[in-house]
Amino acid sequence: MSDGGPLGGSPFEGMPFFGDLVRMLQSQGPISWDAARQLAIAIATEGKSEPNVDPAERISFEQLARVADLHVSNRTGLSTAPDGHAAQITPVNRTVWAQRTLDAYRPLLEKLATSLSAMPPPTVADDDPAAAMFGPLMQMLGPMMLGMTAGSLVGNLALRSLGTYDLPVPRPGTHEVLVVVPNIDEFGDAWSLPRDELHLWICLHELAHHAVLSVPHVASTLGGLLEQYVSSFRPDPNALSDRLGSLDLNAGPQAFAQMQEALADPEVVLGAVQSDEQRALLPRLEAIVAAVVGYVDHVMDAVGATLMPSYTMLTEALRRRRVEADRSDRFVERILGLDLSQRVYDRGEKFVEGVVERAGDDALNRLWESPAALPTPAEIDAPGLWLARLEFLAD
Repeated sequence: MSDGGPLGGSPFEGMPFFGDLVRMLQSQGPISWDAARQLAIAIATEGKSEPNVDPAERISFEQLARVADLHVSNRTGLSTAPDGHAAQITPVNRTVWAQRTLDAYRPLLEKLATSLSAMPPPTVADDDPAAAMFGPLMQMLGPMMLGMTAGSLVGNLALRSLGTYDLPVPRPGTHEVLVVVPNIDEFGDAWSLPRDELHLWICLHELAHHAVLSVPHVASTLGGLLEQYVSSFRPDPNALSDRLGSLDLNAGPQAFAQMQEALADPEVVLGAVQSDEQRALLPRLEAIVAAVVGYVDHVMDAVGATLMPSYTMLTEALRRRRVEADRSDRFVERILGLDLSQRVYDRGEKFVEGVVERAGDDALNRLWESPAALPTPAEIDAPGLWLARLEFLAD
């Protein structure tokens, strides 16, 4: 064994993850976007060459999108072209989705980098061989590790996302709505779903979200809450050294497997610990998300059954899929504060049902008329309170 490390001349020799990490740390700026993009694509494609979307699929989606756009606009009264540019459904593969999503999430991730940039250096005990081994590296981590975190987050999402709005994150300034054809078709084949109806269902789902999240004050309110959340982590510079300090470097390959597992945990790598300020934000963030997803589901149910004979079967499969626990979902929850569990969907559904039962769809559509009309956490669980406040605002 050489003096450089347990695996050769460098402590990271033969370990691609760590080799990439060292190269990433040599880059300039708070985030290595090159590292993020490379890792996102590598995870999204699982290291395999990925073909472009078949032109016939593109034509089919374009035709279905026109039908979906018309029905969403008629039902909601919202425009899918608030800036004058008509929404465009764009079928893509996982690579393109990962690249575009990484660009779209860049402002959020840069806010996260800023919140961690003031992190003090970790304390390293002299008798801690694991931490001492990584001491110089840990001094360079901080926001720089966000490149790997961002790539891992987006790459894992690309493996299963069906479109732009699997996560209800606003994407201001774009009229392009992505649908991930490989994931859609793999899911449809696994469930033996009729392809054209599945594609129409996805178009309706994406355009309904786009119509709501393109409302300027909705985008700014939800986007602002997400930015506040990622800007409010409490840095813990010793998170990584504490984890590494528990490793036995004499354990051979098992030790390095444990290191890689530690470096896959964003709270450990970034030292990003949820703060009291973040916990205070979560009820408001969840209330807005519950209102959005509950409203979209209501629109889908109202429109979809008239357009698709298999709507009930499609909806059962797709709504079951969206709340299945997945590693990428937990990752998103930790970094962005977005909890898309069944509990949140149920809250949104009950709120919408309560509003419609009391005052009809016209009252429900007032959800998006002004910032003051957005429901509070208490009102999501008591739609009568929301309706009473809207009456007060109208007087």
